[in-house]
Order: sequence, then C-alpha cells, then structure tokens
Amino acid sequence: MFTKLRNLETLVGDGVLLIVRLDDADEAYEVATAAIAGGIRALEITYSVPNALRVIERLAQENKDDVVIGAGTVLDAQAAFAAITAGAQMLVSPQLNPEMLAVANRYQAVSISGAFTPTEILNTIEAGADIVKLFPAEFVGPNYVKTVLAPLSQVPILPTGGVNIDNVGDWFSAGATAVGVGSYITKAARATGDYSLVTEAARTFLAAVRDARN
Repeated sequence: MFTKLRNLETLVGDGVLLIVRLDDADEAYEVATAAIAGGIRALEITYSVPNALRVIERLAQENKDDVVIGAGTVLDAQAAFAAITAGAQMLVSPQLNPEMLAVANRYQAVSISGAFTPTEILNTIEAGADIVKLFPAEFVGPNYVKTVLAPLSQVPILPTGGVNIDNVGDWFSAGATAVGVGSYITKAARATGDYSLVTEAARTFLAAVRDARN
C-alpha cells in the first residue's frame, strides 16, 4: 500500500496522535517506546526535545512498519527536511508554513499544520496540509470544532491542547477527525519512573477513544 495513505489510515483509524514534549532525550525515547507498547501507533517527537532528531531516528529504525513516527514543532523547510532525513514520516507544526508543507508533500510525509481561526483553517487546507491541527484547543473547546465544521465540513481537524480522557468523547462528538494528547500519557511515569504506567495510560486513553467513536 502507498506509504502515506497507510500512515494516514493509521492515524485516522486509531484517532490518536501522541505528542512527546519532554526535557530529556532518553526520557522521550522511553516514554515513546512504552506508549507504543500500549498501542499508540502515531506519535511526534517535538523539536523542543534535546537531540530530537536522534530520538526520531532511533524510533523510526525500531518501528519500521506499524508505527508512524513524526516530528513536531516543525517551523520551516530546513527542519522539515532534517526530520524526514532522520526517518520521520509525519510533520507537525503549530502554525502554517507553506515551505514546510511543500517539503512534506515532496517526500510524501503526512502533514499536520496548525491553525486557529476559520480563515487560518481554510488557508491551511488550501496550502496542502493533510490535517489541520486546531491549536491551542483548550481555549475554545469542542463546541468550537462543531461550529467551524458547520460551513467547513470537508476539513479534517485534530484538536491539540486540553484534550484528556474526560473530554475526549466531546471532541469526537463535535466532529474531530483525531485528537492530540500529551501529558496524560507522557507524564504518567513522572513521579515514579515506572514506564509501565505510560503503557497503561496509553491503553486507557485508546480505549476511551474507541468507546467515544462507537
């Protein structure tokens, strides 16, 4: 199957994008690995993680076929190409950068580009993004997605920021294509160092998404 199509189907099929934004490269790798063990199949390592490209490269080499490894906070074309060279199959940005999208489309990486207002959302889709990342979503809530999708029902929206196990059903009821989640999973082991808690949090969150979509 065409790789980009497969990767999009993985993300949209599961409905979850894990955002790994941590202050230590080793911790980011361990958290990502534990989350994958819990069923996460689409995740981004943000550029704010120290040595993010090395983490991406290692995860990409270890999860070649069944997990979509992406780079997050990709702000320009240079960062986009470096991430793809490291093995990223998905590029995520908090804002619209046409050059980043051009690189993603050139190399057939999944592109998730940030927007907030209806104008930004439409501009993002017109620029070639596969999915619009609604960011920061915590300031508007699920009703905003429902309202925006009334005139723009063709737009796949992925809210990021403020998505948790208690409100994930509301986001999907509003029409979200998938959701971005971070600390609920990535910081599950912060107090104890027990990464099995990350695995369990991933399983719990994925189960909540499945229930919300049924």
